[in-house]
Amino acid sequence: MGRLFPDDAQQAIGYRFSRPALLAEALTHKSYVNEQKDGGGEDNERLEFLGDAVLSLIISEHVVAALPDASEGELSKLKARLVSEVSLAKAARSLGLGPLLRLGRGEELNHGRDKNSLLANAFEAVLAAIYLDGGLDAARTFAVRACAGELTQLGNAVEAQGDYKTRLQEWCQKRYETLPQYVTVRESGPDHQKLFEVQVTILGDIAGAGAGRTKKEAEQVAAKQAVEQIVKRT
Repeated sequence: MGRLFPDDAQQAIGYRFSRPALLAEALTHKSYVNEQKDGGGEDNERLEFLGDAVLSLIISEHVVAALPDASEGELSKLKARLVSEVSLAKAARSLGLGPLLRLGRGEELNHGRDKNSLLANAFEAVLAAIYLDGGLDAARTFAVRACAGELTQLGNAVEAQGDYKTRLQEWCQKRYETLPQYVTVRESGPDHQKLFEVQVTILGDIAGAGAGRTKKEAEQVAAKQAVEQIVKRT
């Protein structure tokens, strides 16, 4: 892309920046900067560094909350799959980041827009840009939505551990003589790749939250969080 279209880029990633220059930096590869005689601005390597750390935190939160009985080794393996170059490149493609990148002529000729390494790095840089612009909550929302396909693995792992909705329901009936309520607070993504975000409440208080490719999957993750945070501590 010879020039940046901030509105198109922001629409593609689903986040509007108060500081669009951060997005421009996130989408600028070093090859582009090196070829500009008058300077092409900052490349995205510093943001990529920060984004790697932010993504690690977000994904770690998810796997720890969803799989409290898993060992450190199991958690590490799952996290490694979720933040792998292949997984991040897939997320970048789903957002259409490739056409938005500012590349030098050499990278353009070498099909840089479709390289897993460049796409994964750009995804991390965009995540960091959102983190700097809107904070951790905004970054978390972006990452969960963009990585929905890979996070399905997490939902499957949660379901394999047991039916947490049933466990939570039985506990609520025994303790309060009532049932937990599940509310879908957000739906995003195209019809063939929906992401559902669900909260579970007990007597009106939020007890857990989860995201998944189906409402059932999201409810299981939310119930799991409630079981871990409330049921196991009482």
